[in-house]
Amino acid sequence: MASRIRLEDRECPLSTTVQHVGEWWTLLILHDAFDGYTRFDQFQESLGISSSMLTTRLKTLVEDGLLERRPYQTNPVRHEYVLTELGHSLRPVIVTLAAWGNSRLPAAERSMILVDAHSGQEVEPVVVDARTGRRLDDSDDYVFAAGPAASDAMRSRYTTRTGSPAEEA
Repeated sequence: MASRIRLEDRECPLSTTVQHVGEWWTLLILHDAFDGYTRFDQFQESLGISSSMLTTRLKTLVEDGLLERRPYQTNPVRHEYVLTELGHSLRPVIVTLAAWGNSRLPAAERSMILVDAHSGQEVEPVVVDARTGRRLDDSDDYVFAAGPAASDAMRSRYTTRTGSPAEEA
């Protein structure tokens, strides 16, 4: 499949991430994997996805290092798809996307909620800065800045937008 990333976005972490996980079925397969699904037939039944589409998506997730393909049966050979450490690291993203979707619905219309596994109490996921604990949803307080590997174009973009030199970021 041809890359959908524009040449000028190849250094943008958002663009490169979306290339790996920005497809509808990919996110749903990962969600099922977080729920403990590992086998082709489990994914297919849960999602109602065609065999060819599921095969393609699973292959891509394995190639991208998000799932590992392991044999679980030898005669005939059957494989399961297990989350890798990299795959597990996407769980907060999936949780946050689901929470964002739920935030737009009245509580009575939510078909899936996140709860504390021990207390059963519903939780409200938020994204925070690990150092300060402050929520990152305020775009006035938190902005993107050019990083150490940024090209001149990226530095120019963020110097212009933040009003400060990129080197200070």
